[in-house]
Amino acid sequence: MRRTLEMEKSWVTIAYTPIHSISTISEVEPKDLQWSNHSFPLHRNIRSNQMASTFLSLPSVSPSAAQSVQDKCKDKMKSGNAFRSGFFGKNKQPLFMKIKSHGRITMAVAVKASRFDNITMAPPDPILGVSEAFKADTNELKLNLGVGAYRTEELQPYVLKVVRKAENLMLERGENKEYLPIEGLAAFNKATAELLFGADNPVLHEQRVATIQGLSGTGSLRIAAALIERYFPGAKILISSPTWGNHKNIFNDARVPWSEYRYYDPKTVGLDFDGMIEDIKAAPEGSFVLLHGCAHNPTGIDPTPQQWEKIADVIQEKNHFPFFDVAYQGFASGSLDEDASSVRLFAARGMELLVAQSYSKNLGLYAERVGAINVLCSSPDAAIRVKSQMKRIARPMYSNPPVHGARIVANVVGNPDFFNEWKDEMEMMAGRIKSVRQKLYNNLSSKDKTGKDWSFVLKQIGMFSFTGLNKAQSDSMTDKWHIYMTKDGRISLAGLSAAKCEYLADAIIDSYHNVS
Repeated sequence: MRRTLEMEKSWVTIAYTPIHSISTISEVEPKDLQWSNHSFPLHRNIRSNQMASTFLSLPSVSPSAAQSVQDKCKDKMKSGNAFRSGFFGKNKQPLFMKIKSHGRITMAVAVKASRFDNITMAPPDPILGVSEAFKADTNELKLNLGVGAYRTEELQPYVLKVVRKAENLMLERGENKEYLPIEGLAAFNKATAELLFGADNPVLHEQRVATIQGLSGTGSLRIAAALIERYFPGAKILISSPTWGNHKNIFNDARVPWSEYRYYDPKTVGLDFDGMIEDIKAAPEGSFVLLHGCAHNPTGIDPTPQQWEKIADVIQEKNHFPFFDVAYQGFASGSLDEDASSVRLFAARGMELLVAQSYSKNLGLYAERVGAINVLCSSPDAAIRVKSQMKRIARPMYSNPPVHGARIVANVVGNPDFFNEWKDEMEMMAGRIKSVRQKLYNNLSSKDKTGKDWSFVLKQIGMFSFTGLNKAQSDSMTDKWHIYMTKDGRISLAGLSAAKCEYLADAIIDSYHNVS
């Protein structure tokens, strides 16, 4: 919209600018400028969230003409309602105005800077930003190996058939959408604890596990972090180096101090087990130790059963508190029991521990945000008290969790036919990932004539593989080969098809050997 002021000569420049600078928006001819009885000439084009000022410039108008305009402005400020609203704030307070006469007429209206001016732009998320860049790429060879989400052989999202059946059952029942209790759906909490510890585990029969439904893995971890901050003041949590990118954000946000223990050995592209044990031993007694229950993210490198025993020994000796993040149960090996073996090992030793769970990967419920936080206590009384405090933490955070995903899990686990079908589908998904992992290794080994050992690809497990590529090499993968991945060299094999394995191998070999 353009409203104008009548002048006889020259051009009139109308601009809006932040208080700190001036930017010309548009120019209009004098013949197009008119006075209105109800408004002042304004051309609005305010950019960003900055407040602005109105600026009129008449480069060839004489001082007398400038004074004439000044007088007209004063008249309009006395009488024009719409004009007044342009120059005055909501509370009828006059805004800043300045007029200069030196061959140019300048009129400016400035308002207060935003109270949010001190808020800086947040950096883009390193993982989600990969997907945005991938979408913008038009090359037909492009691959998105950044985000940890399962894809079919055609690289399409996959909704489990058993999930569809469970949803149809929910529709047939006509279940309502009433609020859940703070702790979540009771049937879900029972099912998720049984999947984790085993239905016949004594810790469940003794009622020593406090379980509440959380907002997938992230929300469950956040509840646990708040519990640590509130009831273990000053306690530090040890996290693996490297770890999932959001772990540090969660503990920083909860104001829980953390340090790292060695985990990845770049020389072997394997586990630095000696360094891990040494760092856990050196931590202050009573520290929390965050462990990936299976399919370590981002490396895909898991301890062996014998190494898990040694880790448990050291944690017990130091009176540390084990804290498991279980995001891939059943999705790593294809077996729910095998992928929960590390947690069950610690529980069998009589240790108190925390476990966060997620159903994003193993049931494909990414958008449903369904998970749980479990606290194994030494007594039923302690479990009751811990559960009450977790509910107290959850209440002001999100009040209560969503019901849809929780009902899906409860229906799948609670129905023997659905449960068996789910296990078959998990085995299928895990099997596809194992297949492309093997094919990638075969291509790397046959194409790379330097004799480099690529066997670490086969030793890793789950949806991720740590390639050993550095940031510059990872950038080359994207810039030259249109393969999108995180800058630490992690790739998601869940986003790889058998047909693309040779292309990926070519890109890895080229980037590894030709980019420093």
